[in-house]
Amino acid sequence: MKAAPQIAFSAFVAFYGFPVSLFAQGAQAPAQRQQPEFIRQGQQLMREGKLEEALALYRQTLQSQPLSLPGNIAAGNVLDLMGKGEEARKYFQKAIEVAEKPEQKASANRSMAMSYAFEGNCKKTVEYEQKVLDYFAAAKDFFQQGEIADEAARVCIDSGDWDTALHWYKVGHDTGLKEPDIKPARVDLWNFRWEHAQARIAARRGNLAESQDHITAAKTILDKGTNPEQAAFFPYLKGYVAFYGRDYKTAAEELSKANQSDPFIQCLLGQTYERLGEKDKAVESYRKAAAAIAHNPPAAYAVPFAKKRLASS
Repeated sequence: MKAAPQIAFSAFVAFYGFPVSLFAQGAQAPAQRQQPEFIRQGQQLMREGKLEEALALYRQTLQSQPLSLPGNIAAGNVLDLMGKGEEARKYFQKAIEVAEKPEQKASANRSMAMSYAFEGNCKKTVEYEQKVLDYFAAAKDFFQQGEIADEAARVCIDSGDWDTALHWYKVGHDTGLKEPDIKPARVDLWNFRWEHAQARIAARRGNLAESQDHITAAKTILDKGTNPEQAAFFPYLKGYVAFYGRDYKTAAEELSKANQSDPFIQCLLGQTYERLGEKDKAVESYRKAAAAIAHNPPAAYAVPFAKKRLASS
């Protein structure tokens, strides 16, 4: 886990909580290992939009295996996607209690953090992400501490708490850079993420000139070519800033170049199309976002928002 790949925060394991990078180099994410059959079946049901059936399957399994860590986390995940956070957190609390290994407890705590993220609760998300961060601090894994801090920040910016978001993005940036013998490409990654974050927060505060300065700085870092996989996050940034700058035409153009599988992008496109008066496109985007089954910050924002928009359309 000491040399995790440089991945984006949208790439999280849907059912077990941790970013894929947490299990790199010799350790696989639990979702990538041999999964219990009931988890595979449940995932398929969820992909088909059958959340109630997936939940029934997980609950049936938990009747005979009440201490199942994957069973409790999977049930909680489905309930969050259904908008039943209070009930979901009973399963996550059980997962925290039955976790035998520190990394399992950290995974369960992260699931609890994401449950609060589905309700836009920055404070409680940070409370549980801190437990995960403490786990990686004990392991002296600076990269993963940075990732978790950034994840907490992402939830807070989406919930509208920009001061807290800025704080945790800075913690993520500064902690990540403490990695021993850090490579220049990793330094560029953290600096790119920091400029990206500052640009978005400035846009939310209405400081568009400041946003543009950070966009320019982010592009300069990206143009070094040290982190080519981050290129997809640049049109997302430009579209995001354009949206909050009320330049909806540019927002639509840029967001259409971003990752179209990301529920947050789908949701922001839906909002953009609404502003442009293109109702059919907005509804299509919201339907895609509402169908997400991940348990991560993009889905935590997009699924509840998109479902609410669809219900009122």
